[in-house]
Amino acid sequence: MIDRIIQFSIKNKAIIGLFTLVLVLYGGYSLTQLPIDAVPDITNNQVQVITTTPTLAAQEVEQFVSAPIERAMASLPDLVEIRSISRFGLSIVTIVFEEDVDVYFARTLV
Repeated sequence: MIDRIIQFSIKNKAIIGLFTLVLVLYGGYSLTQLPIDAVPDITNNQVQVITTTPTLAAQEVEQFVSAPIERAMASLPDLVEIRSISRFGLSIVTIVFEEDVDVYFARTLV
């Protein structure tokens, strides 16, 4: 099979050259149509709510700050998941949305 392809290529140099030229031109055209970004954004659509409460312990931060925010955000449309971290005096709630949701719309919802 390979021998037949090689024999055809040797006998029909003009056709092979034409096919090669067409492939090079198509590759050049495709290269100009590629969207190029310096640093592509591969993160998901997410909004973070960061709250500081300097006088509360981690359990109190979870009980009085993180859990109410999570409950309030649970009914948002196009919601994927809600994650939270509660530390001494700090609550970070991350709300992840579907990929097709606009970031500014997600921030407005939150």
